Amino acid sequence: MRMMMKNPLLRAAWASLLLGMAIASMSGQIAYSHPQRNPHTLIDEVRNATARFRDINVALAEGWAPATPCVSGPDAGAMGVHFNQPARQADGTVAGGAPQFLIYEPMADGAMRLVGVEFLVTVSDWEHKNGKVPAVLDGNLMNLITSPNRYGLPDFYEMHVWAWEDNPKGAFADWNTRVSCEKQAGN
Repeated sequence: MRMMMKNPLLRAAWASLLLGMAIASMSGQIAYSHPQRNPHTLIDEVRNATARFRDINVALAEGWAPATPCVSGPDAGAMGVHFNQPARQADGTVAGGAPQFLIYEPMADGAMRLVGVEFLVTVSDWEHKNGKVPAVLDGNLMNLITSPNRYGLPDFYEMHVWAWEDNPKGAFADWNTRVSCEKQAGN
């Protein structure tokens, strides 16, 4: 080995190999890591965009309508009642200030309490606008839901943001153990 290191050509080859490995390693980290924004930044953006909808009458007046009954899981908590704007056009983008769904929890007195939002984009719409890369919202990878699925939708990306109700499972988890469908009319 000592003899090989005395040869300037071999030293240059080893140096080039090691330098190349270092650059490849650094490039790989840069290419595959997305700078994560502080999750509170997205939560704050959602809160700012949806604060007026804490009064469900404002949401209804602006064209939001129930899209699902209250969605719950047997042991995972609930999502709540999803409201959307049917006239809103899909354009292959997602923006923190423009969720596709508002999520409300039914209350015992018949009121609805805003607990979070959901972002949704079909894979085909996303790829048409952005290419064949996974959907990302403010540095956070969205969840891929393939078809067939229980919603009858084509492949789509989704992400919940629990901006108005803390979630022990995390601010972007699908199910929230502090949200319940028990008080929905008819239960």
